[in-house]
Amino acid sequence: MTSPEPMVNNTRLLRPPVEAALLMIFTCACFSGMSAIIRDLSTEISPFQIAFFRNAISLIFLIPLMWRLGFEIPRGPTLKAYGIRATIGICAMWVWYSALSATPLAEAITLNFTVALWMIPVAILLLGEKVGARRWGATLVGFCGVLIVMQPGSESVSLGSFLAILAALLFAISMALVRLLARTQRPIAIVFYMNVLMTPLSLGPAVAVWTTPDLTQLGWLVLVGLIATVAHFGMARALSLVEASSVVPLDFTRLPFAAAIGYFGFGEVPNVWMWPGAALIVASTLYIARREAKLQRTVIGAPTGAVE
Repeated sequence: MTSPEPMVNNTRLLRPPVEAALLMIFTCACFSGMSAIIRDLSTEISPFQIAFFRNAISLIFLIPLMWRLGFEIPRGPTLKAYGIRATIGICAMWVWYSALSATPLAEAITLNFTVALWMIPVAILLLGEKVGARRWGATLVGFCGVLIVMQPGSESVSLGSFLAILAALLFAISMALVRLLARTQRPIAIVFYMNVLMTPLSLGPAVAVWTTPDLTQLGWLVLVGLIATVAHFGMARALSLVEASSVVPLDFTRLPFAAAIGYFGFGEVPNVWMWPGAALIVASTLYIARREAKLQRTVIGAPTGAVE
């Protein structure tokens, strides 16, 4: 006679994989909504000013949390790394917000997915990583998708598309620096000190083009900072529940969210070439993500990276 299995007191409403997937989808919806708000605000307020409010509001929300957890003041090489990362990060933010103001929302989000493609050469140059032929091949396929989306030589190519590509490159460099910081710094500390540094960095250019927002605009600016903070914590929570390779593919739900918001909110209809180009970018990025996850599992002590 077998003894009955002990009862397990499990108070979880959802299993970790399900909770992580729902959190990731929620995070992607937040980021898509935030991009739409920024696109709408940029018709009346400069991207420099939007970036300042986004960082300042996020910092206000983060200060109480860091006060409770305790401050770890960076010094020496760590402080220098924070400074370089913050400078590149704020430049990426300015360029990305400018791209959103000049590009259909779904196209901008699609080109933003090239961050993972840019990470290949950036990781080689900044992190000294070795990249095999398979990931190089996937990267080339992804950039073929970029050419399909942008259609160089046609009348439809825009400055906004080039800005979106440049923003993706800057975000890739920023993420590589986050990987370096993540070897010694807590994720919450990285997010906090980035806002500490990027808020004053973004203030000067914002003052130069300052337009006093009305109450409605101020409300939207506060919402941008709040959404950014909530979305980052949602993503961090999702990544703490399961392996990154399990939820990173869900990041591509930003595209249908953006396409729907662009259509219903701005009357934007993606051109016929965007979808096959997006398919190539998504497929190549998924392959690179899964390949990197597989390689990390085979290397003892391999860094897991960091999500911003």
